[in-house]
Amino acid sequence: MQPRSVEFRFLAEPTHVNFGGKVHGGMVMKWLDQAAYACAARWSGLYCVTVSVGTIRFRRPILVGHLVELEAKVVHTGSTSMHIFVQVRSGDSKSGELAETNHCIITFVALDEQGNTAKVPVWQPETPEDKFLEQYAIQMKQFSQTVEQQMLDFYQEQQLDT
Repeated sequence: MQPRSVEFRFLAEPTHVNFGGKVHGGMVMKWLDQAAYACAARWSGLYCVTVSVGTIRFRRPILVGHLVELEAKVVHTGSTSMHIFVQVRSGDSKSGELAETNHCIITFVALDEQGNTAKVPVWQPETPEDKFLEQYAIQMKQFSQTVEQQMLDFYQEQQLDT
């Protein structure tokens, strides 16, 4: 069975930060997507595209020189989709003590060589944490679908009123 997780580790560089000396939120979002893509591609063995990103919450800043660690792992699979939980930790590289800065769920779909959706290997939770994260991913998917439908309904109503 293929590995279900990947880890990235690196130092936050001066080119990653804003004028306040903290890493740009957009840079963190790029790292999240890259780590999640590497995880999804590794799991599926295929090219993958991002479908959605949910619940990015910035809890603590990442500073220049901090050690940054991203862990991405498969927490739920559909027939062609993979839900990847990505956790970001950072802290002083000398002490090695890292604290969570943020986490999120990113959903990918695997594509075959013709660009059509392709089946992915099934992932099954084993530990209590696995089961919790799978339920978290399923709930986030359901919530996302509900609010997306509300948005579509709203705009359809707006078009009918004009």
